[in-house]
Amino acid sequence: MNKGELVDAIAENTGVTKKQADTTLSATIETIVDAVSSGEKVTLVGFGSFEARDRKAREGRNPKTGEKMTTPASKAPVFSAGKLFKEKVKP
Repeated sequence: MNKGELVDAIAENTGVTKKQADTTLSATIETIVDAVSSGEKVTLVGFGSFEARDRKAREGRNPKTGEKMTTPASKAPVFSAGKLFKEKVKP
C-alpha cells in the first residue's frame, strides 16, 4: 500500500474527503518526523513507537579495495511495533 492508497482508505473509513485525509496524514507524518528529529519519542499505544537511536562508530571495510575504514557515529530513526500490532501480524 502506498500513500495514495492509504489516503483513499482513510477517506473511506472516516467519511472525510480525500483532500482532508491527505492533509491530515501529511501533518501526522510531519509531526512525527519533527518530534523524532528533535530527540523525542513518539508512542502510539497499540501501534508502536518512533525514536532516534545512536549508532556507535565502528570499523568496516571498503568493499572495492578491502581497505579498513571507520564508519562514523550517527543517529538513525527506529520504529518498534506495539503489542497489538505484533499480535495482529502473527499467524
